[in-house]
Amino acid sequence: MTKLERYKKVDYELPNKYLRWPLYGAGLENVGKQGKPIEVEMPEIKPNEVLLRVDAVGLCFSDIKVVNQGNKHPRITGRDLENDPAVLGHEATLTVVKAGEQRQDQYKIGNRYLIQADVFYKGVSMAFGYVLPGGMQQYVVVGDQILDGDEGSYLIPVDDSSGYAEVALSEPWACVEAALRIEHRNALKNGGIAWFVGFDNAKFDEYTISNGFDKQNHPAKVVVSNVKGKILEILKEKAAQTGAEFIEDNGIDNIDEFAEEYAKDTGFDDIVVLGTPTPEFVELASDKLANKGIFAIVADTPVARKVSIDGGRIHYDGTGYVGTMGTDIADAYAHERTSELFQDGKIFLMGAGGPMGQMYTQRAADTENGPKMVVVSDIDDNRLGELKERFAHLADRRGAAFKTINPNKVKPEEFDKFLSEASEGEKFTDVVAFVPVPALIGQAGDWLGDNGYLNIFAGIARGTKVNLDISGTYMKGHRWVGSSGSRLADLKYTLKKTEQGLLSPNQSVAAIGGLNVTNEGLRAVKEGRFPGKVVIWPQLPDLPLIPLPEMKDKLPNVAEKLDRGKFWTKEAEEELLNSKLEI
Repeated sequence: MTKLERYKKVDYELPNKYLRWPLYGAGLENVGKQGKPIEVEMPEIKPNEVLLRVDAVGLCFSDIKVVNQGNKHPRITGRDLENDPAVLGHEATLTVVKAGEQRQDQYKIGNRYLIQADVFYKGVSMAFGYVLPGGMQQYVVVGDQILDGDEGSYLIPVDDSSGYAEVALSEPWACVEAALRIEHRNALKNGGIAWFVGFDNAKFDEYTISNGFDKQNHPAKVVVSNVKGKILEILKEKAAQTGAEFIEDNGIDNIDEFAEEYAKDTGFDDIVVLGTPTPEFVELASDKLANKGIFAIVADTPVARKVSIDGGRIHYDGTGYVGTMGTDIADAYAHERTSELFQDGKIFLMGAGGPMGQMYTQRAADTENGPKMVVVSDIDDNRLGELKERFAHLADRRGAAFKTINPNKVKPEEFDKFLSEASEGEKFTDVVAFVPVPALIGQAGDWLGDNGYLNIFAGIARGTKVNLDISGTYMKGHRWVGSSGSRLADLKYTLKKTEQGLLSPNQSVAAIGGLNVTNEGLRAVKEGRFPGKVVIWPQLPDLPLIPLPEMKDKLPNVAEKLDRGKFWTKEAEEELLNSKLEI
């Protein structure tokens, strides 16, 4: 029996102690003690707990955000890290090594799992690798929060034939898949608060609402302002038929006070604008949207200028902006597509040289029936070169074009000409912004073609305003979307694609290292040193941090198993473990 076979079966004696990287405060100097992990006693587990071995953990820029902010990070705000340190690491694949008596029927020794980081228990968020101890250690104990969470168990079974790195990196890949599965609701929110607002050029006697406001689906409260004619009577009638509270109030000079009176606790779930609004109204009223609230415009003339919209809320809170040039309000909510890449479309990936951008680029290049044109920009030529080397052949294999450009190396007019020619003068069906810079996100929005989707992938803080052309949402079918993290269903979906060979997370690996170099790996992530992901192997603590192109000099036996000498494979992983495990 090989070392790897024994490892998989947990056919060895567990140690009495193991290594862990606690976070004691803000800053890399507070990860571990004096730049090293600490040694802790192997715990005795309770009857309702499971002891898991951490097989591989990916380092994420989200980890860097926690390190930078310490207990000011939103997920662990106010935590006394000095006395109650966090253990980071949410991109982890795990193996059962011991189960409490209440868990032994379900969790067998040797069973492998991928963990969903966003854990909810009794309605409370307590994410793995944030609130709950994560994967930057050799072993971890999990209990009711993870095993009996609000969505069931947050441990997802893994096929034994899968590689450890590709499974661990299914977690960040799930964030990409989640971003491609966004779809706003297709009607007024059932049980929500809807605000209808009219403007001077509205066609009040022509408007109707064909669906989404009936006995099966209707708001609990309807507020109307400056609405007249036939549509006013329709709204009154529908409210009476459904039992919705109906309020008519034309005093909207102070929108803050108006929202405080009618949507104090949550904000408006729907703001439906009839006629062309003023930019100032859009800017003030859009801030009063509830989480996942929708701002819908029913008009046929453009807003006077771009508007300043909270881009952070699009990303984190799922606020949506939709519209129609017709007279049926229901059409504003109708969707011709989701955020999935448009078949035979054209995609522009702005600033995609980082790890998540590389994943998105791979998905765009490798998706069968995906975009026929893939354009990638970054201000780092080395990253652009890596993107081209890793993924251009995937696009070429299915007959799609793959182009790269460094905007810092050309004049603005040359950059615009390049994008115009790449999109054949039609602009893009998909634009994805990986740069958390409001001005650049606004520029990205300018490249949307008809029915195009702008995905604000980079996390910008709530309250960060982006100048966007809201007229495009109702005159050209534009949609602005964003997402943060992934849910259990997204991770299961992604893992299934990985196990079926439809997705290759291994392509994202840029460097590997053992647990002892975790701090160095985090610094590399912070500095953007590698064109992809750093994967840590907790059970190989002394493995140095090795960029894959240097593998031939450090571990030539592993290098022989790499794809084209520099890309991670399951075979390289097996060689690494068989040669380096000490069990």
